[in-house]
Amino acid sequence: MKLVKKWFAILSVAAVSILALGGCAEKGPSKIKVGYIRVMDDAQVLAAYEGGYYKKQGLDVELVEFKSGTDLIKAIIAGQVDSGVLGFTNAVAWAAKGADLKVIGGAQHGYHAILVREETGIKDVAGLKGHTLASQAEGSTADTVLRGVVLKNAGLKPEDVTVMGVSPQVAVQSLVGKRVDAAFLFEPQATIAQLTAPVRKIYEIGEVWPFPCMVVITSGDTLKKRKADIWKTLDAQKEAIDLLTNQPADAAKLIASYFVAEPELATLKNGKVPREQVVQDAIKTQTFSAALTDKEQARMQEIAGIMQEQGALKTTDGQPFSVASIVDLSWQKERGVKGHDAH
Repeated sequence: MKLVKKWFAILSVAAVSILALGGCAEKGPSKIKVGYIRVMDDAQVLAAYEGGYYKKQGLDVELVEFKSGTDLIKAIIAGQVDSGVLGFTNAVAWAAKGADLKVIGGAQHGYHAILVREETGIKDVAGLKGHTLASQAEGSTADTVLRGVVLKNAGLKPEDVTVMGVSPQVAVQSLVGKRVDAAFLFEPQATIAQLTAPVRKIYEIGEVWPFPCMVVITSGDTLKKRKADIWKTLDAQKEAIDLLTNQPADAAKLIASYFVAEPELATLKNGKVPREQVVQDAIKTQTFSAALTDKEQARMQEIAGIMQEQGALKTTDGQPFSVASIVDLSWQKERGVKGHDAH
């Protein structure tokens, strides 16, 4: 009997230990998937990952790369990723079709340069008439602003320029490879192109028409079910934004390899330049902001209006689409996060 009691006691202790271990496992890092596009506009996602800021928030984040915001928004809708940093026009277009989406934070202002091959002799945006230009996919925020603001303000109609919608990487390759005469580029692709090819910048929209290009988007269902974890991703990305803004050199060390494969970049005039320097210079040209100000939301509404004019956005009642209907700024209000409207 004593032997039986002894074994029962041992088994009881073992059972308790197993349950305890199980309890510990349940309290491990929360797994979450964050989608991104390999452009400087999404630098805070990369810096938060490489800098360990997600882990600091108790998250086990898997980064999932996409070639375009269109692909990323579809993944968010399908529940394949929990959140992503991308152009807000994607959320507007799909929300108008009934998708349950929420814009929950800011990311980066729109800094997109138009570069032209020097041999074309193009001096300004008006000079693009009759030429080919590589931009992002039709319907993207960059494409919407290109057609509805940049070309329009230069007196050009969309049909005056042959626009090729491709990924940022392909846009650079097309420009350098002389398959197009110009390109509307994100950073650091714009900086890299100017260092490595005979091209020059003729326009920078961020200097003349600033707008919140990239924002953080999730689904309404994900926000409802995983609010705490989604807010933690925003906390981590804000810390990364602070690093990008205040310590660009340190941030560049974390993310440079995402944009330049080799340790050094061979340039036309300055020999080989460390990739960290290239990316640091690109970071300094950007304005990152974790919050969305009233002025930025007004600009987002303005762009939604442009989308409706272009026929890219249609509402069931024919009325203007309300951007406020998909914006949830509870995180920035709760955290007291402030944004800014100028570079």
